[in-house]
Amino acid sequence: MKQIFHKIMSLAMTFVVLFSTMSFTVNMHYCGDTLVESAIFQKAKGCGMEMEKPSTEGCSITKKNCCDDEQLSIEGQDELQLQVDKITFEQQVFIASFVYTYSNLFEGLENNVSTYEEYKPPLVIRQLYKIDETYLI
Repeated sequence: MKQIFHKIMSLAMTFVVLFSTMSFTVNMHYCGDTLVESAIFQKAKGCGMEMEKPSTEGCSITKKNCCDDEQLSIEGQDELQLQVDKITFEQQVFIASFVYTYSNLFEGLENNVSTYEEYKPPLVIRQLYKIDETYLI
């Protein structure tokens, strides 16, 4: 039980460190005011209604484009505190108390203590099952 819990906590902490240090960009394509498509790690394909630029420079018909592309960049944490000497005294006390409490949390749970093992079962004075028996004749 303790090993499984330890593995689950290690896996959870791995994901926390991974996602807190990872940077990524979300590309979104709006057609009008409606979000049509969103993509992570790649460009959104769009709705297919994007306006083409005029092929000739003399022709200047301008029409407002209804489509809009937006990017949302989420920056990950770049600074990880790896040096122990920058930890304050209160943080050291917290870490020490957490480690002590966690190490003693599951101690003694592997020994199942049964209080009934020391007591002897009661003596059988009469056979109760024979009193309650019914017979079909």
